[in-house]
Amino acid sequence: MEFLLEGILSLTWQQVVMYCVGILLIWLAIKKEYEPSLLLPMGFGAILVNLPLSGVLNQTLQGGIASNGIIEWLFEVGIEASEAMPILLFIGIGAMIDFGPLLSQPLMFLFGAGAQFGIFAALLLAALLGFNLTDSASIAIIGAADGPTSILVSQILDSKYIGAIAVAAYSYMALVPIVQPFAIKLVTTKKERRIHMDYNPTSVSKSMRIAFPIVVTIIVGFVAPQSVALVGFLMFGNLIRECGVLGTLSDTAQNNLANLITLLLGISISFSMRADQFVKLDTIMIMAIGLFAFVMDSIGGVLLAKFMNLFLKKKINPMIGGAGISAFPMSSRVVQKMAMEEDPSNVILMHAAGANVSGQIASVIAGGMVINLVTSLLG
Repeated sequence: MEFLLEGILSLTWQQVVMYCVGILLIWLAIKKEYEPSLLLPMGFGAILVNLPLSGVLNQTLQGGIASNGIIEWLFEVGIEASEAMPILLFIGIGAMIDFGPLLSQPLMFLFGAGAQFGIFAALLLAALLGFNLTDSASIAIIGAADGPTSILVSQILDSKYIGAIAVAAYSYMALVPIVQPFAIKLVTTKKERRIHMDYNPTSVSKSMRIAFPIVVTIIVGFVAPQSVALVGFLMFGNLIRECGVLGTLSDTAQNNLANLITLLLGISISFSMRADQFVKLDTIMIMAIGLFAFVMDSIGGVLLAKFMNLFLKKKINPMIGGAGISAFPMSSRVVQKMAMEEDPSNVILMHAAGANVSGQIASVIAGGMVINLVTSLLG
């Protein structure tokens, strides 16, 4: 009873707000099925870390010895000290991805690059709003629609907003079916959205599928060395998938490993969602800048496709450019759904999938480029 009274008396309104945030994330995960494997542990963790005198943050052992609680320990070991969890997650992501639609349509590589425009636009906006360079760069990566990359960049640059950045990144990933149609329709006409595209893919040999992750890793190692950790593990996961001799490991990476790391990542990130750090005006600004980055990424890819159409005889459905973000495979499915809403006979899924997997690579490279840019500017 004494602990109950002490806990109630120490409760702040900011903690109550975080309980509401946690319940909202849990509701989105269960009711709306938005990224449930991540939003549910994040939401529950947000409640755990904001309970008064919470043992998940601080534990008193026998003899009065103080020790880090389990969530703080997970955060320090898996994210803060080594960035292990976001990087390991990319093995599972790589094992899930089929690069065939991209390799059979190399033109789709361009849309992965074009759909990163929002990152750099958001970096400038965050700087203009008063955030320092490292925080601005960390916030801007929300636009990549890639949660692990957002977490890794904010950790490497030592941003104090990792909790808000992680929540924004994964929330907007989950809200792709709502945000992307709005962004795409802003810059396209009904006629453009009805453009049909032939799908005549060139065959992709097993040798090419095996060589691709190796070649990409080597090239990125020279172009954006800070991206090698993420790109390398992404491509390693894909190599496990494509080599044909590690079927059991590929299945494990896609399912057991990815699910376990996602669960631990979600609960660990909640350490940065303590009320005293999270309930601030800065958090609202970060959410707004992240939304701006996400919308501008989608628009950037669409505008690139429209620009290319000025010179192409066979026109590209510009919605394909919007699928160049990293939210795979959700974005390609959203684009296909939009195409069929305009014309039920219009099937552009494979084109969208090619742009979508290109965005997965491009977002990681963009993260490395931002890290290189910031570290070089700061000396």
